[in-house]
Amino acid sequence: SGVILSRIFAGIAKGFLGNGEACVKDVAKAFECGISESYGAVSVPVEGTILTVYRDAVRYANSRIHDDSTLEEYFEDFTKELRLSLDRTPELLEVLKEAGVVDSGGAGFVYIAEGMKLALDGTEIESGESVENNHAAIDMSTFTEDSVLEFGYCTEFLLRLQSCKTDVEAFDEKVWIDYLNSVGESVVAFKEGSIVKVHVHSMHPGEILNHCQQYGEFLTLKMENMMLQHHATTIQNAFEVQPKKPHKRYGIVTVASGQGIKDTFTSLGADVVIDGGQSMNPSAEDFVEAFESINADTIFVFPNNSNIVLTAKQAAVLYDKADIRVISNKTIGEGYAAISMLDTESEDVDAILAEIDEVIASVVTGTVSRASRDTEKDGIAVHNGDYIGFVGDTIYVDSPNAEETALKLSETLHAEKYDVMLLICGKDPAPEAAETLFKELKQTYKRTEVIMIDGGQPIFDYLMILE
Repeated sequence: SGVILSRIFAGIAKGFLGNGEACVKDVAKAFECGISESYGAVSVPVEGTILTVYRDAVRYANSRIHDDSTLEEYFEDFTKELRLSLDRTPELLEVLKEAGVVDSGGAGFVYIAEGMKLALDGTEIESGESVENNHAAIDMSTFTEDSVLEFGYCTEFLLRLQSCKTDVEAFDEKVWIDYLNSVGESVVAFKEGSIVKVHVHSMHPGEILNHCQQYGEFLTLKMENMMLQHHATTIQNAFEVQPKKPHKRYGIVTVASGQGIKDTFTSLGADVVIDGGQSMNPSAEDFVEAFESINADTIFVFPNNSNIVLTAKQAAVLYDKADIRVISNKTIGEGYAAISMLDTESEDVDAILAEIDEVIASVVTGTVSRASRDTEKDGIAVHNGDYIGFVGDTIYVDSPNAEETALKLSETLHAEKYDVMLLICGKDPAPEAAETLFKELKQTYKRTEVIMIDGGQPIFDYLMILE
């Protein structure tokens, strides 16, 4: 795994060559180079290892890129898929399934990537206690005079090609790799400049060393009896395979962007909150993976966006292990109200669906967002850069200020007629401005319970859910 990890970063480095700066798409291309470089270094790639985990995460994150993608969003997708792919490794590699663990190399890469994401998010990480690089003494008693060598030797070396022994420029490591595969296994080999790096498992490492020394001289050499390695391994795997969730009658899947909104849906009882929303549509595969993670007879799906309903229904057709019921709701507000009032005690699915439709019909979701162009709609002159207040496709307000837009929209929607107003603040408004808006709404609508949530959603500065 360590050698493969080095090739992943070598590939990424090659992908960045010539770039003084890099946008999200440049990062995606460089990460793709990490796939080809790491797979190219392994003569017989084994799926269910760090190779698979890295590849799956890169391909997933790259498929999610859109014109407005940020590096933070890219790494959110990247680390999310890393963990999901890691959880799938036991299904690809029988030895992992039998041991009840996931691939340790893939698990290590998850830690690395999550560290990158924390740094990218600006999280200050306290330095842990330094660990001295002292290897524990090998217990020689585990291989006695009566033992039989079962696993062979793990042999690693760096060899400097010598001009007096071979044509360094014309040296083809693929010929070497063919030889190594004929006498050993788990071969990882690659050439950089005049240095060849080799990792191989073999019962007769001496023969390999003699052969390779025909081309150059060793810079480093390490050889270990894998019987001793096997007995000495005490690394704790912190990524044990998750036990199957207990069976239940109903499950809930919903879609949202912004950590605050996601946490809110989870607190309401949603089993899975898929990352997505306006301009960030999840795939059918995202929904299928969500269904697979829930052990339920019936799963209710709340897309929360008209553009996502069709994808959710496609996923429902693809999945046959549960009764999938897709609700054609169009807003976060409708999903919030429906999930918060969902009757999970009823055994009548059709009756539950009827109640959901009734709740959705009584909810109004007002939205405040910045306009991207000049236009005129619904009798409102919209100016590029202003903030518009709208419900569905109908625009009610245009103003240069987001908070002023929210106040005017609440007045237009007659917020005083509703019992509850949930104000969900996006990632762009300043906390002080959001707090001032919250206090003014409470003061204006005294009979309405006004609740504020730091949603953290992109695009929409404020969402106002009126129930």
